[in-house]
Amino acid sequence: MMGAADSPPTASETSPLIHAGASKRPKTPLPKFQMGILLMLHITEPIASMSIFPYINQLIRELDITGGDEAAVGYYAGIIESLFFVTQALTVLRWNRLSDRIGRKPVLSIGLFGTCISMLCFGLSTTFWTLVVSRCLCGVLNGNLGVLKTIVAELTDSTNMAQAFALMPVAWKVGIFVGPLMGGMLARPQDNWPELFAHPFWAKYPYFLPCAAAAIPVVLSYPMLLFFLEETLPSKRQPKLTSTTLGVSSGSNIEDREALAQESMAVMPIRSLLTPTVVIPIANYAILSLLNIALRTLMPLFLSTPPHLGGLGLAPSSIGPWLAIIGISDGLFQAIFFAKIVDWLGPKRQFCMSVSCIIPAMAMFPVISWLVHVRGIDYAIMLVLLGQLVLTVGFGLASGAPTIFMFITASAPSKNTLGAINGLGQTCTSIARAVGPALATSLFAFSKQHNLLYGNAVFVIFMVLGGVQMWLAAQLPDEIYDNDERRST
Repeated sequence: MMGAADSPPTASETSPLIHAGASKRPKTPLPKFQMGILLMLHITEPIASMSIFPYINQLIRELDITGGDEAAVGYYAGIIESLFFVTQALTVLRWNRLSDRIGRKPVLSIGLFGTCISMLCFGLSTTFWTLVVSRCLCGVLNGNLGVLKTIVAELTDSTNMAQAFALMPVAWKVGIFVGPLMGGMLARPQDNWPELFAHPFWAKYPYFLPCAAAAIPVVLSYPMLLFFLEETLPSKRQPKLTSTTLGVSSGSNIEDREALAQESMAVMPIRSLLTPTVVIPIANYAILSLLNIALRTLMPLFLSTPPHLGGLGLAPSSIGPWLAIIGISDGLFQAIFFAKIVDWLGPKRQFCMSVSCIIPAMAMFPVISWLVHVRGIDYAIMLVLLGQLVLTVGFGLASGAPTIFMFITASAPSKNTLGAINGLGQTCTSIARAVGPALATSLFAFSKQHNLLYGNAVFVIFMVLGGVQMWLAAQLPDEIYDNDERRST
């Protein structure tokens, strides 16, 4: 009989389930087919959420929502654009907790169905309130992003998790590129291709085509989800009828007891999960998301601001290509080098080095303003912009969220709380996406109007927040431990 000293340690409900490996193991190959399905599902959300951006202002004008007040167009357009993220923030945690009980695939199916229906309704909308309802529907029914990241965590182990998570933001960036391109090219098809779209339907609903096109990837990915994606929730997996499982009844009893225990963990109160082990990674993710969206919002605003107010006064035709260069550089560098850098430096050191880039990246804005005031716009401005590009790409290794989601995944106290933990993290980023742009632009305007710190107070505020981010990053555990115990054998 095993003595007390020889009995295996028992993990508590609020301590991480996973333990450190004694030695470095060979890297496990990625499940490429399953990852391909996840990336296909992942890309549908940014396509749907971003495809309306090129034409939403024109749609607001044509529906005469503002009564001819051009100054109010941006206000109403901003409401429509942010509603998806606001409503998603309110419901994403509930969808992720539901996935801990009924399985990952049913929740993903509901999310895809909601995205498809809401996009078609948006294209058929002819009033402000129908736009609001359809946009809210898209956010309310969509908790897929957190569930997808939970599935990635359950499909991988500590040797290939960095490689898998590095692919997720790349897919998101592809969707961010394809969505606006699709929305801009296909809006008002009766004007661009009158021979093909002569039916009165297209004149009545001139923005239905881009909405329908955004729904097509959703429809195409649905069969892949239903028939080929594996269910990764341990308690809902299909048992494999091998000679081992058929011949050992005691093993089945153990699995039944484990499944029952996991079901009880799935309904744990959220408050019981809010331990320092869980809160520190999620707090990092919350501030990281806010800093990232603020930087992305301030860049085009600063570049378009007139030189006498400290900006560069660039036209949209110049700003667009520069932002595209930053996005492409960020995505390629992350896809090619992220996993290698994590293997070289370790996840915590890589994350700390990446988040430290936000302070000098924000500091580049006042430097550019000073150079414009002293020298005018010349080659020195381009050198500083290139430096800011490098810093932005460096920060992108953190803000793309692959590393921090590895920490969030490792903090989960049990297999069946992964959905809840990832849901908490996704709630934070949805709130940041909804609040961050308005906060950054309001602080920018307030700083310029009142000449606070020569108009640079907004950048100083975010630099201080960057210091808080660096302190929080230092509180993360030194290692991300092996999560192979989450996978069924």
